[in-house]
Amino acid sequence: MMEAAMRLDESLVLNNGIKMPVLGLGVYKSGENTKQAVLDALEAGYRHIDVASVYGNENEVGQAIRESGIPREEIFVTTKLWNDDMRAGIQKEAFEKSLERLQMDYVDLYLLHWPVAEHYLPSWHILENLNREGRAKSIGVSNFQMGHLMDLMAHATVVPVVNQIECHPYLSQQPLCSFCRKTGIQVTAWAPLGRAKVFEDAVIKGLAEKYGQTPAQVILRWELQRGIIVIPKSVHRERIIENSKIFDFELVPEDMAVMDGLNKDQRFGPSPDTFDF
Repeated sequence: MMEAAMRLDESLVLNNGIKMPVLGLGVYKSGENTKQAVLDALEAGYRHIDVASVYGNENEVGQAIRESGIPREEIFVTTKLWNDDMRAGIQKEAFEKSLERLQMDYVDLYLLHWPVAEHYLPSWHILENLNREGRAKSIGVSNFQMGHLMDLMAHATVVPVVNQIECHPYLSQQPLCSFCRKTGIQVTAWAPLGRAKVFEDAVIKGLAEKYGQTPAQVILRWELQRGIIVIPKSVHRERIIENSKIFDFELVPEDMAVMDGLNKDQRFGPSPDTFDF
């Protein structure tokens, strides 16, 4: 569990000793608004940006970071290796292209985007080499189920620092989160707001009224108190700022339990067990 007294720049220590900010900006489908969204987030105090090669906006993320005037080493940047690049055996080339688009000489975290059958193990070994070279300061995975993680760790020399998964009130992923916690893998939630489809939930609306917060703030606070890093996506300055105002209140244990009880095992994104891309 996470302490209530946190700041926007609060970090958690990963299993390799590196600090990762608990709040980041996701840029999935941010399109032409990516650059301004990143600039707005950095101005608001965010120091963690989550992108991926398949999003098609690494260039814009890199441009915004350079134009912000904030030293590169103060910003935690995550990007991801796409499935087709694993299948084609061009993992290292894909990494080089990501660095080129970002105009960076390293990334703070490089993830396998999905557990591509027969390809995630050899891809992981390449990420281990990039990690040893220091150009991927940390390496991890995304959308891995327990079985994938157990298989990976049976063959890995480096334990993933992060598993980035779909996680929100209707998909709390408690068994997977517990497994990750026990194995020293930090969970990051993508779509932590359930793609806004949970905002009208009567329980969440009631808690928002009780705490004088928005539904989004209540949800993000719930995730943080579960020890989960969150990367909400928005291209609207006011929402980016709103999503950062989650460090001055705390959900009491009874309300955490109420939020936990909303789980329906309902996905809004693809399943890691059946994805076909």
